[in-house]
Amino acid sequence: MNKLEVKKGQLLAFRNQPSASSVRVFRSIQKRDGRIAEFDIKKIADAIFKAAQAVGGEDRQLAEELAQVVVKYITKTKAAGIPSVEEVQDAVEKVLIETGHAKTAKAYILYRDRRTRLREARSELMDVVEEILVETSRENANVSNSPSAKMLQIASAASKKYYLNRLIPEEYAQAHIEGDIHIHDLEFYGKTLTCVQIPLGKLLTEGFNTGHGYIRPPKRISSAAALAAIILQSSQNDMHGGQSFPFFDRDMAPFAEGCSEDDVYQAMEALIYNLNSMHSRAGAQVPFSSINLGTDTSPEGRLITRSLLLAHERGLGNGETPIFPNIIFRVKKGINLDPGDPNYDLFQLAMRVTARRLNPTFSFMDSSFNAPYGAEVGYMGCRTRVIANRHGAEVTTGRGNLSFTTINLPRLGIKAHGNLETFYRELDRILVLAGRQLYHRYRIQSKLKVKDMPFLMGQNLYLDSERLKPEDPIGPVIKHGTLSIGFIGLAETLTALTGVNHGEDPGAQQLGLEIISHMRQRVDELAEEYDLNYTLLATPAEGLSGRFVALDRKIFGSILGVTDREYYTNSFHVPVHQEISCFDKINLEAPYHRLTNAGHISYVEFSAPPIDNLEACERIIRQMAEADMGYAGINFPIDECRVCGDQGIFAEDCPSCGSTEIRRVRRITGYLSTVDRFNDAKKMELANRKTHL
Repeated sequence: MNKLEVKKGQLLAFRNQPSASSVRVFRSIQKRDGRIAEFDIKKIADAIFKAAQAVGGEDRQLAEELAQVVVKYITKTKAAGIPSVEEVQDAVEKVLIETGHAKTAKAYILYRDRRTRLREARSELMDVVEEILVETSRENANVSNSPSAKMLQIASAASKKYYLNRLIPEEYAQAHIEGDIHIHDLEFYGKTLTCVQIPLGKLLTEGFNTGHGYIRPPKRISSAAALAAIILQSSQNDMHGGQSFPFFDRDMAPFAEGCSEDDVYQAMEALIYNLNSMHSRAGAQVPFSSINLGTDTSPEGRLITRSLLLAHERGLGNGETPIFPNIIFRVKKGINLDPGDPNYDLFQLAMRVTARRLNPTFSFMDSSFNAPYGAEVGYMGCRTRVIANRHGAEVTTGRGNLSFTTINLPRLGIKAHGNLETFYRELDRILVLAGRQLYHRYRIQSKLKVKDMPFLMGQNLYLDSERLKPEDPIGPVIKHGTLSIGFIGLAETLTALTGVNHGEDPGAQQLGLEIISHMRQRVDELAEEYDLNYTLLATPAEGLSGRFVALDRKIFGSILGVTDREYYTNSFHVPVHQEISCFDKINLEAPYHRLTNAGHISYVEFSAPPIDNLEACERIIRQMAEADMGYAGINFPIDECRVCGDQGIFAEDCPSCGSTEIRRVRRITGYLSTVDRFNDAKKMELANRKTHL
């Protein structure tokens, strides 16, 4: 007897089973949400036929016969009441299996599972939308609560669900959902790139088009500064990450020739005002902007740097601390580090402004990993660094990060139960998975066209993009960008493995360096394997630290020193709650900068603005440089009364006027923000901070 005869015999036997004493006719079915709808046998037949087609079947009549058998089976087994959707689907699976249609049954089960996940995603999406309509998410601290911001976050939530359920392979999607990895900026997975270091000089010299007409090159410093703000805004509208000028002093210098100091100061002040008020991303944010400067020694370049620093020091209209731009002062021997260097006075000014306003932060061009590139390396406020290039010039300008994915390092430490062999085996598995996921995203990004990013690509901000036409895919030029694998919570990982973190024990520090060295080696191997610029990132905390620890606490419970707080520690940092001197912290964290070639940042914490202790600031910054750090800053709280403008450290009310309207400026992940925009994990991290002096 052939297989077809066997199946027909099984179907006949199943159909001819003894009937129930009284045959019921179903007129209704109960949906999952409790609604009652019309019972339609055709829908059962359709579902069976679709499952059969998935495995090569073409017999519609057989599907209809099987649907009749399903109804008869339900009639026999359900004594009373209206059948539910779940009961009908269970019956379909049973009938398909017991009548010899195992392949069709498997296809139906997979179809049912897929429909369940889509349905759950829709339900979750509606819950998220409901929350956003009340207030926007605080995962990104500088997103406003405006109507346009809410609309964008609703679109973002829908986009995430689409990518996880339709586009991203299930292996990667599940790893993200379960918390083994975190795919950053998931809502933009196939839409655009992360960030770029903008060729400001080129755009100002040649002019550009924002889509509504050509903007000719400026002739005055005031016009150049205004256009610089527009360029940052326009570029951010094409991307999901930050925007940066890698050589602001050098690129702006030609437009300051013949200008008075007052003219240049007014232009820089206007730039700061614009960057704290002009909107991007449909009004949801101001431009996430970074400005690198400090090494141009020409009179005009020096004037640009001095004027920007002085305008930043003065603050906004009521003396408020500017949130943007994030100013990054390049420190380099022979240029500005020592007395007698041509820009030493600017270095001194930068430290003074830092001691009052938190910015600038400082990048060190003489570190062992930056020095080979001269003063070419630029950073962004979030810590991103782009320089080495497998496919062209090793420059910063015109390049950026394409996307990054972070590994939940503490989870691997918990699961290893102190067994390092197990830990490294699992770490290697997750590194390979993250590398494959980034490549999947890269292939999708490569198919985007120039016209999809009309300013970024159409106005030739990206390296080599001038070679492309509007309909061309961007693959040939984004190979200059980086794909970064990040990590978070090294301190908690070490505690899970050894019982102590690297700030508590030299042995733990040695193991921490071995782990991150191992990761860097594997990431370098991925770069060779894929022939792309894979790099290792010291991931900023953002909302991710709270997300990972919440998931892990549900699985593993509260583990002392690991999952017992509301956040995982920022990248390789010593925990913020730990008692440690600033110099010990610098020396412990510095070696990790060399290993994390995608970006890094370290901080020391003051209890108040150190404006009266500039000598201490200079000692700390010099120690950062000598310890071989790449990028670092000084943290302290800034409180400002919105009513009278008084500034200081306020426990609650303003001591001058009694107002409760206090603007509290802090830095947690690279950029500045105000405490009222932080999520719960960031607020807890802030509350736990101890000073390092």
